[in-house]
Amino acid sequence: MVNRNLIRELELGDELDQELELAMAGAAEGEYSVGAATLAVNSVLEGKVLRVDDEFVLVDVGYKSEGHIPRNEWDETEPPPQVGDTVKVLLEEFEDGSLEEQRGLITLSKRKARRIEDWLRVMESVHENDVVTGFVTRKIKGGLLVDISGVNVFLPASQVDIRRPADIGDYCGRCIQCLVLKIDEARRNIVVSRRALIEQERAERKKQLMETLEVGQVRRGIVKNIADFGAFVDLGGIDGLLHITDMSWARIGHPSEMVQIDQEIEVQVLHIDREREKIALGMKQRTASPWAKVADKYPVGTVCKGTVVNVMSYGAFVKLEDGVEGLVHISEMSWTKRVSHPSELVKPGDEVEVVVLAINKEKQEISLGMKQTQQNPWEKVAGDYPPGAVVKGVVRNLTNYGAFVEIDDGIDGLLHVTDMSWTRKVTHPSEMLEKGQEVECKVLSVDQQRRRIALGLKQMADDPWTTDIPKRYKSGDVVKGTVTKITNFGVFVGLEDGLEGLLHISELSEDKIENAEDVVKVGDPLEVKILRVDTDERKIGLSKKRVGWSKEREAAEATHEDA
Repeated sequence: MVNRNLIRELELGDELDQELELAMAGAAEGEYSVGAATLAVNSVLEGKVLRVDDEFVLVDVGYKSEGHIPRNEWDETEPPPQVGDTVKVLLEEFEDGSLEEQRGLITLSKRKARRIEDWLRVMESVHENDVVTGFVTRKIKGGLLVDISGVNVFLPASQVDIRRPADIGDYCGRCIQCLVLKIDEARRNIVVSRRALIEQERAERKKQLMETLEVGQVRRGIVKNIADFGAFVDLGGIDGLLHITDMSWARIGHPSEMVQIDQEIEVQVLHIDREREKIALGMKQRTASPWAKVADKYPVGTVCKGTVVNVMSYGAFVKLEDGVEGLVHISEMSWTKRVSHPSELVKPGDEVEVVVLAINKEKQEISLGMKQTQQNPWEKVAGDYPPGAVVKGVVRNLTNYGAFVEIDDGIDGLLHVTDMSWTRKVTHPSEMLEKGQEVECKVLSVDQQRRRIALGLKQMADDPWTTDIPKRYKSGDVVKGTVTKITNFGVFVGLEDGLEGLLHISELSEDKIENAEDVVKVGDPLEVKILRVDTDERKIGLSKKRVGWSKEREAAEATHEDA
C-alpha cells in the first residue's frame, strides 16, 4: 500500500512521460483513409526512408506526402539512417491541408514510437512487487527518474534508501535495483522503491541472522549511526547497539573517538533479546581485560605514577594504564591540609605519584592515596610537641567552641574556650582572639591516632583560684563591681580582670524580684557583699541586699535559713 507521503511524491513526479501519455491517447482527433488503409493520428506505423539530410529524414508511410523526422532522433549509439531502411514511427499530425486536397506534410517521430513500444514491452513483463534493475538518469522534483528497459519510472525521494540521503542526486548515473510499488496504466506511470527492496532483503537477512546469532559470537558489521551513548552497527539485517562503555577498556569521551559512520568493525555479541529484537555488542571484549592482572601488577602498597583524568567533589580519578583507573579520595590527598575540593591540589592532565591502598577486582575498583607517598607528620608530633611544651602559632580559624591554632605547617591544635582564661567566662573565642593573631600556648595533650592536639592559653600563668583569689576575696567583704550579664536566675558582676561573681536574683533586694532587669542593667556599677568563695567550683557568690546588714542580722538570717 502506498502511504500519503508517497502519493504526494507521485504527484510531484507527474512530469514523468506526460508526452508519452499524449502519444498513446489514440487517433480519435483525426483519421484519414488512404485506399483500404486508415491513417490515425498518434498511431505507430512502419515507413521507408526516402532521403536523409543534415536536419531531417524523409519517410514514406503510404501517404501522398512524405513525413519528416528530425535527424537528432537517431541516437549516436545506433547506426545512422540509410535510404531504404524500414523504421517504426509515430504519426503526430497532418500539416498544411487535408487528405482530400492531396497536399501537405505529415509529422512523424521515431523516438516516441520507440518509447511506446518500450512501454508496451515493459507492461508485458513487469508487474507490481517485481524486482527491476534500472539506471538513474536524472533528479526531478520529489525524486529520481530511473530508466528500466527504455522506460522512465519514478523513484520518490523517501524511497531511495532506509535513511534518506543528504542529496539524492548522488545516485544519478548509478545502476540500482528497486521493487515495483505501483503501475498506473491510465497515467502511464510506474512507481518503484529501492527502500522497500532493501527492507524486504533486510527482513529476510534479519530472520536468518536471528536464527544463527548466539551470545559470544564475533561478527563483522557496518557502523550506521553514532549517538552520544554509543553506535548502531548493522550486522547484516539487524542493528546492534555498541555502547560507549563497551568500546574500549580505556576511558573515552565520545563514540566518534573509536568508530566512524560506514566503518566496518568486528564486534562480539554480548546479549540478545529475541522478543524485542535488541542486540548488545562489544568491541573491548575482543581483547583481554586489563583488570585480569591488576592484583599482580599493582599489589597493595605499590608506589606508581598515573595521570589525573577526572576530578569530582569527593576525589580524583587517576589512570594507571589504559582501562585501569583508581580513585584518590579527598581524605587521602594530604596528611595536614583540610582540602575542601580536590581541585585545590590536582587538575585533569596532572601526573601524580600514588600508593595502592586497596583493590576490589570484582567491582574493578582501586583505592589510591597521594598523602601516603610522603611521611606522615603526625608520626613525629608526639616527640616534637610533648605535653607541657610551650608553642607559638597563628589563629587559623574560630568556632563556637574554640580556636584552631596552626603550630606547624599543616598541624593545628585546638584551643578550647574553657582553656582561654582562669577567671573569665568566655562564651565565644572572638572575645579573646581574632583570626590571624599570633599566640603563645601550652600543649595540654596529643592524640596521635585521632590527630588532635589540645592547647591552653590560661595555663601559661598560675591558677589564681589556688593562690591569689582566696586571699583577696573573703566571705563578708564588701566590694565594688560592674554588671556584665543578666540571666533569668541572676546577675554576673565583674570584680576585676575578668573575674566574675554571681549575684542570685534572690540576693538583689529585700523585696521579691521577678525580673533582674527591673532592678539593674548591664554596665551598672554595684556594691556587693561576698557570701562565699568556692575554689573547687571556681565560683564567688554575691549579695546586694546584705551590703548594709549588721553581724547580728547576718547571724539571725543564718539561723533562720538553717531552721
